[in-house]
Amino acid sequence: MVANIRTGATVGGAIRYNEEKVNRGQAEVLFWNRMLDPFDSAGRMSHERCMASFEPFLQANRRTTNTVFHASLNPSPEDRLTDEQLREIAQEYMQKMGYGDQPYIVFKHRDIAREHLHIVSLRVDEQGCKLPHDFEARRFVEITRDLEQKYGLHPSIKGQEQTDREGLRKVNCPDGNVKRQVSSVVRACLRNYKCSSYSELRTLLERFNVSVEERTGTIDGRNYAGIIYGAMTDDGYGIGTPIKSSKIGEDVGYKALQKYYAASKDRLKEKGSLDRLRQTVKDAMNPHNTRDEFRRLLKADNIDAIFRINPVGRIYGVTFIDHNYGIVANGALPGKEFSANVFNELYPAPKEKRQPHRDRELLHERQQSHSTNPVSRIVDVVLDLADTKLMKNSKNGFNNAIKEVNVNFNLY
Repeated sequence: MVANIRTGATVGGAIRYNEEKVNRGQAEVLFWNRMLDPFDSAGRMSHERCMASFEPFLQANRRTTNTVFHASLNPSPEDRLTDEQLREIAQEYMQKMGYGDQPYIVFKHRDIAREHLHIVSLRVDEQGCKLPHDFEARRFVEITRDLEQKYGLHPSIKGQEQTDREGLRKVNCPDGNVKRQVSSVVRACLRNYKCSSYSELRTLLERFNVSVEERTGTIDGRNYAGIIYGAMTDDGYGIGTPIKSSKIGEDVGYKALQKYYAASKDRLKEKGSLDRLRQTVKDAMNPHNTRDEFRRLLKADNIDAIFRINPVGRIYGVTFIDHNYGIVANGALPGKEFSANVFNELYPAPKEKRQPHRDRELLHERQQSHSTNPVSRIVDVVLDLADTKLMKNSKNGFNNAIKEVNVNFNLY
C-alpha cells in the first residue's frame, strides 16, 4: 500500500476537490468522524456542511499556517478490499497518526485504475493548538507497514507509487467543459507539487496546458490583485475564454496562492528536501551531452528540465520539475551550480543556430495569458477590475479603470 500526506493552508480546497469527484460519480463518501452529515437535503455532498464542522477548529487556531491534513491511502490493484475493510484501515490509520479524535471525512475514489482513499482533516485541535508532528514521516512509514501486515496487503515498492497524480492530465479543449478541466489541473498541481514562486507555478501549469496570470495594480489609491487562468494548446497558444479565479474558488485565488508559495518555500527549506534533485541533476550534467541529451537523462528519472531560451539561443532561465517528489524549482533554488549561466556555458547553442528564432520554450514563456489579442485582454482587465469590491457603487472607480486600461492599450 502506498500512502501520502499533503499539507496546506485552506481546507476548502481539499474538500472541493473531493466534492467534484463525488458529484461526477468518480468517488463516494465512505464515512466521517466527529462531523455533521456532509449531505444536503437533496442528497448531494455539501461543501458548506463540511466546512461548518471544521470552522470551530479553524477559528480557535492560534498561529498554525498549514492547517490541512490531506492523506491518500493507495492499496495495490491486487488487493481486493470491501468497504468495511477500507473503513477499518482508514480509522486505524487516523488513530495511530494521532488524528483519531479530529473531525475528518474519508472518500473512496475510483477515478483511476484502482480504488484508493482520501482523508481530509485538520492539524489543529479544538483549542487551536497544532497536533504533535515530530517524526511524522518515520511514524507514517511504520504505520503503513503495520497495516500491510495486519490486513495482508501488498507492500509498496519504490518507484511504483500510484497516487491520484495519475489523474493529472493535460487540458484538452475538444473534450469539453474547459473550466472543469482547468480547475481540476490547478487544484491537483497545488496538492501534489511544491512551488515557492509564481514563475514556478506558471511553468508547472503550462506543462498541463494551463496558463496563469497575475493581475495587480491600483485604483483610487487602493491596491487590487487577482488571478486569471486559461487553457492552452500544446504549442503554447491561448485558447478559449479566460477564467477568473473567483469563478473557480477562493482556494485558487491570489491570497491562497501567496500562502501556498510561503508554505512550499518552508517545506523546500527542510533538511534533505532537495538532495535527490540536486544529485540527479548533477549526475546528468555531462559536458559531452547536448541540451536534449541532458533533458532525456533527467526524464528517465521523471524529472523535467525546462530551459528558457532567448532569440539567439542563450539559456536565460531553467526550471526543474521532479514529478516523483512533487518539487518545482528554478535553477537558483537547488544551488548556484544549477543556475542558467552554468547551463548556458555547459550547453551553448550550436553556432549555426545562433540567430533569432522562435524556440518553442521561448514561445511558452511569452504566452503568459490565454490570448495574444490585445483587445480581448483589455476587455478582460476592465471586467476584472469592475468585479472587485473597490468598484462597487463607484462611477469614479469604473472611469479610473477605463483610464488605466487606455494607458495599458498604448503599450501594445
